[in-house]
Formats: sequence, structure tokens, C-alpha cells
Amino acid sequence: MTDFFSAIEDLFVNVLFAPFDALRALELESWFAANTINWILMIVGVVAFTYWMLQLKKFNDNGEENKSITSHSYL
Repeated sequence: MTDFFSAIEDLFVNVLFAPFDALRALELESWFAANTINWILMIVGVVAFTYWMLQLKKFNDNGEENKSITSHSYL
């Protein structure tokens, strides 16, 4: 069993977390390089939010949504 848990440790420490170790080394050189993943996720979030809002506006302008008080049972 010790070998099994050592293999799991090796997988996580040496393989799956290797990109984060590389980013940690970049932290001393450039703040922007170290936070590339954060910037990418922020850009994806803004793009997704903008797309979602434009889709909501499109459906609202077309009048396709049923806004009557009986459209949902909880209203």
C-alpha cells in the first residue's frame, strides 16, 4: 500500500502540479507572466458575460419570452 500512495503522491507533485511550479518560478521575473492564467480566465468570463447579455437582449427585443404572471407556477 505504501507504493500505491507514493505513486499517487508522485503523480500529483511531479506531473499535475508541474505547470504551477513553472509559474511560481516566473513570479520573480514578471508579475504579468505569473498571472497569465488569471488574466485568461478574466477575459473568458467577460466574453461569456457579454455574450449572455446580448442573447438575453435579443430574446427580450423579439418578445419571445412569456412574461405573463401564469407562465411559471411559482409566480
